[in-house]
Amino acid sequence: MSSPLLILRQVNESVRNALLRFRPELQHCSAIPPGEFSSLLAELLRARKFLSGLNTNSCPASTEPDEAAALADEMREYHANLEKLKHILPDVQIRLLAEKSRLQRAQSHVIAASAWAGASKKTL
Repeated sequence: MSSPLLILRQVNESVRNALLRFRPELQHCSAIPPGEFSSLLAELLRARKFLSGLNTNSCPASTEPDEAAALADEMREYHANLEKLKHILPDVQIRLLAEKSRLQRAQSHVIAASAWAGASKKTL
C-alpha cells in the first residue's frame, strides 16, 4: 500500500501538471488532451479518499516526525492547488464553450458546402 505522503505527492504532481496544461494564455483548448478532466477527477478522488481518513490535525500513527512535516507541506500544497483550480476552471469552461461553438460553426459550413457541391453536381 502506498504511503500517505507518496499519495499526496503524486496527486499534487498530477494537479500541477494539469494546471500547466490549463493555462489561460493558451489560445485553443485543443492543447488539453482528451481525458484530461477524467484523469484529474480520478486524482482528486484519490486524494479525497485518503484525506477523508485523516483528522485535519493529525497524521497516521505510523508517521515519523519528518514525514509528518512533509505530509503537512503536501497537504498545504494540495489546498493551494485546489484554490488555483477553483480560479482557473471557469476560464477553461469559457474557452471550451467557445471552442465548441467554433466547431459547430465549422460543421455547419461543411454541411452547407457539401449541400452546395451536391446541388452543383445535379446542375452539371
